[in-house]
Amino acid sequence: MIPAQFDYVAPTSVEEALALLAQHGDDAKIIAGGQSLLPVLRMRLNAPELVVDLGRIDTLRGVRDDGDALVIGAMTTHDDVSKDPMVAEHAALVSRAMEHLADAQVRHRGTFGGALAHADPAGDLGAPAMALGAEFVISGAGGERRVGADDFFEDLFTTAIGDDEILTAVRIPKHTGWGAHYEKFVRVAHQWPIVAVAATVRTEGGAIAEARIGLTNMGSTPLRARAVEAALVGQPATEEAVAAAAAAAAEGTNPPSDLNGDADYRRHLATVLTRRAVLAAAGV
Repeated sequence: MIPAQFDYVAPTSVEEALALLAQHGDDAKIIAGGQSLLPVLRMRLNAPELVVDLGRIDTLRGVRDDGDALVIGAMTTHDDVSKDPMVAEHAALVSRAMEHLADAQVRHRGTFGGALAHADPAGDLGAPAMALGAEFVISGAGGERRVGADDFFEDLFTTAIGDDEILTAVRIPKHTGWGAHYEKFVRVAHQWPIVAVAATVRTEGGAIAEARIGLTNMGSTPLRARAVEAALVGQPATEEAVAAAAAAAAEGTNPPSDLNGDADYRRHLATVLTRRAVLAAAGV
């Protein structure tokens, strides 16, 4: 299907883009890499009068070190993030998730911020962002604000970004030296995950000192498996101890039922994949 007619503009600064959003209101739609928006436009599920392309705003690209955190520009492509040595060193969980994200074409066009702003609960980046305690930098007419991951994802395809605001960067607290693994269950290569688990752990003397675990496609937003995190602290990194803690992975979740599996199937998968992800992250 051909999209409905719209005007197109490509500003070169965040300020110019914000001015366009303020001027056109609900009639304007932002496009980043286009991997989510273009299919929506082609199916005419959304018909904006104006599309604002952020692709020419160079300040929204790149990864930089900011002391205790990495700052990833919202328009940085998945491919660039996956190849960045600072991400591999200080946010290994993001690198592990990138290995499973879509195919090469999507990774070269899609953007880190665009995927997170789309807020698909089956997307591969939400759970790592939750697990790592990411902060989202949002710019608007009133200036810049930061929103933590727990408050950023509000509901299905809904975030804390206002209609007149732009996600400009994502701050990832450094987890240097932590083990990391992203365990994704699919039936077809490059499929959206039926369930996936993002786990990063810090071990000391063969025991788990800290653990952070994010769940993909187990509710209307990415989720933290906090009960599992608490149960793992101080436990030996063994099959038995991790399996016992992982049994709580589905607590507080509300997974969907669809053609790929019902809610109970996904709850079972969550416990199995959490065990695998934690053991792999701990190097077992």
